[in-house]
Amino acid sequence: MFHIGPYTIDSKVILAPMAGITDRPFRQLCRRMGAGLAVSEMVISDTAFWKTHKSAYRLDHSGETAPRSVQIAGSDPVMMAEAARMNAARGAHVIDINMGCPAKKVCNRAAGSALMREPDLIKHILEAVVASVNIPVTLKMRTGWCRKSKNGVEIARMAEAIGIQALAVHGRTRADAYRGEAEYDTVAQIREAIHIPLFANGDIDSPEKAQQVLKKTGADAVMIGRAAQGRPWIFREIDHYLRTGQHLPRVTIDEMSQIMQQHLAELHQFYGEMMGVRIARKHIGWYLKQFNQGDEFRKFFNTIESAEKQCSSLAGFLAEYRLTAA
Repeated sequence: MFHIGPYTIDSKVILAPMAGITDRPFRQLCRRMGAGLAVSEMVISDTAFWKTHKSAYRLDHSGETAPRSVQIAGSDPVMMAEAARMNAARGAHVIDINMGCPAKKVCNRAAGSALMREPDLIKHILEAVVASVNIPVTLKMRTGWCRKSKNGVEIARMAEAIGIQALAVHGRTRADAYRGEAEYDTVAQIREAIHIPLFANGDIDSPEKAQQVLKKTGADAVMIGRAAQGRPWIFREIDHYLRTGQHLPRVTIDEMSQIMQQHLAELHQFYGEMMGVRIARKHIGWYLKQFNQGDEFRKFFNTIESAEKQCSSLAGFLAEYRLTAA
């Protein structure tokens, strides 16, 4: 258990923000599955773009369990502060600043992990955002810009001094992107340098790995990203293991079927049929990696153009799979 401002987080497992993935339906699902906090996919700080359909969906947090954490991305301190204020007015309980995304389209705007090259600009952004709202501000970052420039410890100290109330660190530099293995030595050094809650992120895909990373780094929690795609129950598996040292029974095919079909229905409801059908393809595709013949059905599923047909086809595939697996 730890605190972010006035909010008590009673699980050591957190959903990482992932653009195009951690939308409201997925965040709510992961919270139901045991995530102590679910950070939204990043919203660009330039509010002139908030009128687009994409931003409208990303800014929709209605009905979500508190605390609602909204991530903002940008490189202009004034814009970042305004984005923080507007999200707070829309009901955000926590503002998270993106300094971890390695995507070129983000870094080319000097945002995301590109900011790791510019400590002075980081300082101005953090000061502006913290001063702009009366809710907690958190930060997600990497260990540095490249392996020759690992300034994560210095940035972490500065962030805490400015008023950042929790810090998530991905154990790679921006130059590493998602290649190679995450390293946790820098995360451990950051733990020794700061006192605010720290979340370790990168390559954590099992209860045992989560426990190892927490022990090695001294972090307060682990942050799960890619490992949750198609496996939202990973949160409760890790949470239970960290609390008890015991493994939960494997998720049953009946429960997996229920989760998949409910997730599909929620995507259709949230986005509407046209967008919902398209967005459902990647989520269902991730689930299907765990099934024999899943790849073959995925190819067929990706050709379906109606919500009703997606639902009926998935239900049929799952029913047939239960029969063959019995």
